Amino acid sequence: MDNLVVLEDNRGSLHRMSKEAIAGAQTLGGTVAALAIGENAQAMANELSGVKLSEVITVDHELVSTYNADGYTEVVTQVAKAESPNLILTGHSYQTRDFMPRVSAKLDIPFIPDIIAVEGTSYIKQVLNAKLSAAVTTSVSSAILSFQSAAFSDEDIIEGSCTSKPFDAGLSPQDVRSRSEEPFQEAAGDVDLESAELLISIGRGIEKEENITMAFDLAKALGAEVCASRPVVDSGWVESFRQVGSSGQNVSPKLYFALGISGAIQHVVGMKGSKNIMAVNKDPDAPIFELADYAVVGDLLEIIPKLVEALQTE
Repeated sequence: MDNLVVLEDNRGSLHRMSKEAIAGAQTLGGTVAALAIGENAQAMANELSGVKLSEVITVDHELVSTYNADGYTEVVTQVAKAESPNLILTGHSYQTRDFMPRVSAKLDIPFIPDIIAVEGTSYIKQVLNAKLSAAVTTSVSSAILSFQSAAFSDEDIIEGSCTSKPFDAGLSPQDVRSRSEEPFQEAAGDVDLESAELLISIGRGIEKEENITMAFDLAKALGAEVCASRPVVDSGWVESFRQVGSSGQNVSPKLYFALGISGAIQHVVGMKGSKNIMAVNKDPDAPIFELADYAVVGDLLEIIPKLVEALQTE
């Protein structure tokens, strides 16, 4: 086996970043298999029935019915020893960051996280708040890689067919000393920015906390989630789990609606994978307009209430 993609369950369906990881694995060439863990393992395998994979390995065991670091570490380690993949790949999610370093230690192979591309035998990472890129190489052929959100597009997955096969993980209570009371989630409460298809993003152009409500009104009218740049979060106007950028989350929605966001590189690195970007800013020279598919030069405090009113009257 050349490449093994470790899948992530997102409330009963396949996480978007797992699909991106499959697309990334397919670009590397060789055989690509996937590993699904948990009570929804077979459902995830069924979701991939039309994808070109050699197989989907499923592990449905009561000790890993929902995510826990100990159990997932043991399962991935057992499967890796049995199948001997050259590369283990996954999306760079909170869950990955929680348990993959343990897998790396158990298998004694390097873990190279948050990469954006593979060039030959080099793995490309962004450094210094995405101002520079670094090429990372290893002295061994095997490694664990996690792909940054939107490094690859799930729309580029190669279609085909695959079968699933169960893997009998020999787990015992001694292997699982930590248990999660609830399924692991990417973000607080019901907010999952990384899976959202529509995002309303707030920047300093919103001017003051009292104006935040109009962004939430627009999000409600569009069925979107609300996110923000770091200055808005640092001001305490929205919760920290809504932050997008180099020190927040990486997102790739179908539409990213940037309200009063200048387009600093620290923010852009977290949203550059968006399929479509619409920006509203009263500064015609704002860097965000260089990325935007649709640009509106104007005062968002005047534009957004009118847009919400128009949407609510439809």
